[in-house]
Amino acid sequence: MENAATEGRLRPRLIEAAMALLDQAGTEGVTLRALAKATGVSAMAPYRHFADKAALLGAVAEAGFALLAEALAQADRAESPRAALLAQGLAYFHFAQGRPALFRLMFGGGAGCDTPPPQGYGEAFQILSRRVATLAAGDPASATMAAWGTVHGLTTLALDGKLPAADAPIAAALGLLVNGIAADQPRSG
Repeated sequence: MENAATEGRLRPRLIEAAMALLDQAGTEGVTLRALAKATGVSAMAPYRHFADKAALLGAVAEAGFALLAEALAQADRAESPRAALLAQGLAYFHFAQGRPALFRLMFGGGAGCDTPPPQGYGEAFQILSRRVATLAAGDPASATMAAWGTVHGLTTLALDGKLPAADAPIAAALGLLVNGIAADQPRSG
């Protein structure tokens, strides 16, 4: 059984283990019983942190957005604003390719999942928005929506096998997007 110290660290462990189960078996493989077994806790321990599977999957989706934000922040360190926006697009694409079940959970949720609402995308969206604002020749909000919609669409099409899951065609399309957003900016990278 869990003691008080272990209990305080259990929620993050449960979320991490649920992410691993999701990667291995999709949402169908993520159950509170399987989670208890994977973490070596009693069958009831996960219920102290998550009312049901939907709440657990919602927490996993939130953790996924935190990981996506980390990837975008790392990419945003590129040399120039243009390169940073392109790098963010590729980081988004690579995140989805590396963890497709998590990506689909984050954005699609599905039945029985408390997926965060669009404003819950939080820091990941803000990182993109701040970068676009440094480049946008026009309305930054519209440019951000166009950037997100484009990269998300390309990424989803690649996950669905409708586009090649390779960097070159995605980078080429993202390059066109970046050039369009920064139409009035000098090309310094």
